[in-house]
Amino acid sequence: QVQLVESGGGLVQAGGSLRLSCAASGRTFINYRMAWFRQAPGKEREFVAAISWSGGSTYYTDSVKGRFTVSRDNAKNTVYLQMNSLRPEDTAVYYCAATARPLGRGYEYWGQGTQVTVSS
Repeated sequence: QVQLVESGGGLVQAGGSLRLSCAASGRTFINYRMAWFRQAPGKEREFVAAISWSGGSTYYTDSVKGRFTVSRDNAKNTVYLQMNSLRPEDTAVYYCAATARPLGRGYEYWGQGTQVTVSS
């Protein structure tokens, strides 16, 4: 089992920045590909960004490319999501996820989520 705890959410004005953190405990963090998802009210959960176990590969949904950066510190068992130039449409609950499965097989472990609200 892997336990994931997100933090860093909050209320920010459009154009502002936030950095989300996700602390992992349980099994060996370095074995897991990590990702961020989000779910806005009335919408399905969507993929935001992912990072390989080494941090050498990152993936982003088109709407956040150039604004968000995913990174990880394996020594601290933590993954981050730096969010810049935030827009009202970025408002959502942001979830951290982890998997040891091959690419395309989904994510096994989820955090409880952290709310991000961007005001216009």
